[in-house]
Amino acid sequence: MTAAATAPGDPSARRIPAESGTWVFLFGDMLVFGVFFVTFMVERAKAADLFDVARTSLHIGVGVANTLVLLTSSLCIVVALGAIRGGAKSIAAQAVSAAIAFGLLFVGLKVYEYVSLATSGHGPGANDFFLYYFILTGLHLFHVCVGIGVLAFLLTQTRRDEISATRMAAVEGGACFWHLVDLLWIVLFALLYLVS
Repeated sequence: MTAAATAPGDPSARRIPAESGTWVFLFGDMLVFGVFFVTFMVERAKAADLFDVARTSLHIGVGVANTLVLLTSSLCIVVALGAIRGGAKSIAAQAVSAAIAFGLLFVGLKVYEYVSLATSGHGPGANDFFLYYFILTGLHLFHVCVGIGVLAFLLTQTRRDEISATRMAAVEGGACFWHLVDLLWIVLFALLYLVS
């Protein structure tokens, strides 16, 4: 059975995407980040003035650009999944390729920001804020790099003539992982760049 064989209005089509194990992994990942977020907020409460002054050294424009880049990449993945389900391989391939390009742009912008901060004396050893900044954004950047690999897998699936239900669950799981990367960045952006 192909993914496109199920009609959109069919009640059997209404299900949670991906395998259940994927959701266990994603919730576990969110839990780990949640612990980091709470730890950051506790440490921030202990030295609110230091954290607030350090926060103003960040490049808000780069943070906003990275947020828009990841939101757009998530939109591309939504388009790609719809195209895969509808059998529009060309559109799916273009959408996944665009999402990969946006992911690489995010990496480039983040590396630029890291270098800029480090050369301005705001490296991980500057103070506790920057230590947490580099740990949290570095862990997220690792997830982005893994996510780009996952998107490369999705790109290979757009070339298949038929996608089995099992393989489609893997594709959906990869898409959910990429959406998680986006969600985590939105929280990080708010915590690190905006909260004063």
